[in-house]
Amino acid sequence: MADELTVTIEGARETLRAIGRLGKDANAAIRDAATELAGELAGAVQRAGRAEGRQAGIVADTVRSRRDRVPVIQAGGAKRIGRNRAPAGKLVFGSEFGSHLPQFRPHLGRGSYWFYRTVEDAQAPIAAAWARAADEVARKFSEDA
Repeated sequence: MADELTVTIEGARETLRAIGRLGKDANAAIRDAATELAGELAGAVQRAGRAEGRQAGIVADTVRSRRDRVPVIQAGGAKRIGRNRAPAGKLVFGSEFGSHLPQFRPHLGRGSYWFYRTVEDAQAPIAAAWARAADEVARKFSEDA
């Protein structure tokens, strides 16, 4: 199972509820926009992981966007990676937060080496871009109604 992260967007529930009333095509349009934004975020997270080091770079290759009405990325999964062919899902947290185990960097507690730090840095621009896309979808499909 892959770990999943959704960008938090203030007012998203209300916006999605309104878009949902506009029909199937409006929902498809917001999914397209959110998937594009999630792809940009996934790319930024992958680059951050590769820059962090070998182990994070291997895990970073599993970061993908998911099709949803809000930007969602996931990492990990059952794919076996690395020299010891371990499931990617088991390496995500060790490469991200560190561990007391010798194969990982030192444990950071609540800190982040690459994944969450990158998402937090991108959260405001992604949320603003999603809000613009949602406004555009609402405007377009409200005119058609």
